[in-house]
Amino acid sequence: MTRVPVTALADYVARALAAPVPPGVRAVAATLAEPGEVEAVLFYGSNLRTGALDGVLDFYVLTAGPRERGMWPTVSYREVPVGEHLLRAKIATVRIDTFAEAARGTLIDTTIWTRFVQPAALVFARGPAAEQAVAGAVAAAAITAGRFAAALGPASGSAADYWRALFRQTYAAELRVEKPGREEQILVHGAGRYEALLPLAWDAGGIDHAADGALLTPRLSPAERRRALSAWARRRRWGKPLNVARLVRAAFTFEGAGAYGAWKVERHTGVKVPLTPFREKHPVLAAPGVLWRVWRERG
Repeated sequence: MTRVPVTALADYVARALAAPVPPGVRAVAATLAEPGEVEAVLFYGSNLRTGALDGVLDFYVLTAGPRERGMWPTVSYREVPVGEHLLRAKIATVRIDTFAEAARGTLIDTTIWTRFVQPAALVFARGPAAEQAVAGAVAAAAITAGRFAAALGPASGSAADYWRALFRQTYAAELRVEKPGREEQILVHGAGRYEALLPLAWDAGGIDHAADGALLTPRLSPAERRRALSAWARRRRWGKPLNVARLVRAAFTFEGAGAYGAWKVERHTGVKVPLTPFREKHPVLAAPGVLWRVWRERG
């Protein structure tokens, strides 16, 4: 079959990263980018899809600097005044080089390439070099995801069949609490993205395949399939322990956790919880008192 040039995937990714976002999102990104070591800011999640500014906006902040000590990313929460509105942001921060390494699939971690094969917008880049590095990493995420999808999916099927198989496996491996059918929501809202992306990722990743209309057949050799399934087995085995460790770490290092928790409680229960200095500094220790207050006021 005729190979699609690797640049086809790069071009597709660059266009997708340039997706329009509300001005409020760019205003928050500009605030997050103020530290000089920030190279790029990515906006992703359900608010990117809907264009809404309510709830919590999800950002990845990519930085320069030395390699992280210990686990990554660091997670924080900020409330940013934009005009007459108060926008809320949850921020994951990681080095841009670590982000790129994880996107290439060379690490046990699965969180980067599974998230960024989904839509994202590059809302800040320090310069052309940072912009190119992010686009390259997101293209690498698509290649990594496509490789595992080819091994985990059916012998032949539609693009949606392969993405469906991949997302189900990654949700199970990452210990993510998702409603049944979450992968279907992702595919429905992709608006043709995933049908276009999979063949491009396979071509760029050197995975031969045949196409008969919408029916795709990856031509993995037995050795290629064994290697991919073996690599996935390691990631599945370590996925849950890694994510549990991250949750435990985040419980004690989540900057702004007190404010985030107070907002979540009020949003879901209607009970306003004052953010005292103790609750802000020790959100884990303060949690039982907050739960008691909610129970008492709702009782």
